[in-house]
Amino acid sequence: MIELKDVSYARLGTRDMDDAVAFATGYLGLEVAERTAQATYLRSDDRGHTLCYFEGDPADQTVAFEVENEECLRLAADTLDRLGHPVYQGNSVECDLRKVRSFLRFKDPTGNSIELVVRPERSGQRYFATRDAGITGFSHIGLYTTDPVRDEQFWTQVCNAKVSDRIGDIPLMRVNEIHHTIALLVSDKAGIQHINHQVQTNDDILRSYNFLVDRNVDIVFGPGRHPTSGARFLYFKGPDDMVFEYSVGVDAIEDEEGHQPRQFGFEPTSLCKWGSTPAPTFRR
Repeated sequence: MIELKDVSYARLGTRDMDDAVAFATGYLGLEVAERTAQATYLRSDDRGHTLCYFEGDPADQTVAFEVENEECLRLAADTLDRLGHPVYQGNSVECDLRKVRSFLRFKDPTGNSIELVVRPERSGQRYFATRDAGITGFSHIGLYTTDPVRDEQFWTQVCNAKVSDRIGDIPLMRVNEIHHTIALLVSDKAGIQHINHQVQTNDDILRSYNFLVDRNVDIVFGPGRHPTSGARFLYFKGPDDMVFEYSVGVDAIEDEEGHQPRQFGFEPTSLCKWGSTPAPTFRR
């Protein structure tokens, strides 16, 4: 089994670097860690970076998960190869671009681009927000799935993810004590559906809502509260139609043996207990 420790970073292609970085800093509230001729690295916590924009096709999207060491990476490569998932081993230049010791890349059953990384860089400097959004860190990723039942089996049987709750056939899965690290959303394509950052307080959610509405940012869901994780949330659209989420108060599951995933119906009240409904563009 591939033992994932945590989500590490997302890499997003963009054709307008200046616009993407301006949004990430001035609206989302991330800090520029480094900017090169081809890429910009952004921080949200004590990690060296959690989001990287690079010059390229916006459809080129990757999410990375940390594993313990290079032996774990080798075992992961053997497992994936045996199961018919071609593995690409990153070279030293590509490792430097990702600021990791080593990595491999593969595609999950839907075709999402996934990287497993060893020793991603941390920073000795405190994360300093460019906007007071209250961000405490990059927390989870939403991935598209063309078959949630099949993909749940991949993440829980090939990898170490555990299902916390389900909405219909949609699993919310964790790789640590936080309620979910990976959320799957049904689509006819692969890709990242949303990128989540945790914030400190409910007030941060409402302040950001007013801040973003005043600047005509497309709010696609919320403010609301998820019945599954208990998190208060706000989803909004950034450059290249990428959806970002702020949330606070997400549940932690400390009793691994005693926890049983709950089954929620696939209906609006399973997504928000306050009555907010997602915009039609939320899943595109």
